[in-house]
Amino acid sequence: MTPDITSELITVRDHLRYAVSRFTAARLFFGHGSDNAWDEAVYLTLHTLNLPLDRLEPFLDARLLPDERTALLDIYRRRCEERLPAAYLTNEAWLGEHRFYIDDRVIVPRSFIAELLDEQLSPWIEDPWAIQTALDLCTGSGCLAILTALAFPEAQVDAVDLSKDAISVAERNVSEYDLNDRVSLIHSDAFSSLHGKRYDLIISNPPYVDADSVNRLPPEYLHEPEMALGSGTDGLDFTHIILREARKHLTDDGLLVVEIGHNRDALEAAYPNLPFTWLETSAGDQYVFMLHAADLD
Repeated sequence: MTPDITSELITVRDHLRYAVSRFTAARLFFGHGSDNAWDEAVYLTLHTLNLPLDRLEPFLDARLLPDERTALLDIYRRRCEERLPAAYLTNEAWLGEHRFYIDDRVIVPRSFIAELLDEQLSPWIEDPWAIQTALDLCTGSGCLAILTALAFPEAQVDAVDLSKDAISVAERNVSEYDLNDRVSLIHSDAFSSLHGKRYDLIISNPPYVDADSVNRLPPEYLHEPEMALGSGTDGLDFTHIILREARKHLTDDGLLVVEIGHNRDALEAAYPNLPFTWLETSAGDQYVFMLHAADLD
């Protein structure tokens, strides 16, 4: 007779061990906030138990109530069987210290631009208070638009997305950060609804996965909106639009900051005369470029 697993797992430590074993056996892919089975198990466990996400040690040997055990086993099961990213199971994602509401209407936030905004794009922007207008193109959940507003206290930020579903999620996040008076959400296909608007700063984390990589994505990524991932054969279709249209929407001293994944070589080959500045991130200088408005003249 198969034993009742809920009677065998008693403490938080027991459940973490079990989760790591299940995640490893299921060969899950980690890339939506954590990069290994242990960190994912810790996050899902602490979140489900309503415990502080930064404090595991005091609770490791705490005994769990029956309903807590059931809740943990259910979220572990869904992670393994449905291959849902953790953010869709918990309806939250974190960029640094900032929490955002997330569901499957938007891509799970993961952007190197977030850490650059945390430093107010220093040293490229000397006076953060001088940024009066900013644009977040392909805003998704609105996370980068919100971080832009927090980084540049005087900026009015436009947040643009083609997906009305994404705009709905972004509205919730903007309201939760009490930024409705500074972040405007605009339904638009790229720059098409921004006639005459110019910005001191344009940032974008657009779709940039090339066709070959889209065809080989792990199951976890297939839960995300397809339009937020792929961008043509070489992954640069949307980036071409940005480089073609951005100049007319930048002020004369404006900056353009764009994330492009693993496409640096392809981009530089396509635009040999553009003086890209590649910004240093925690993963290196391959992923985010910057251009001054004058570079696009």
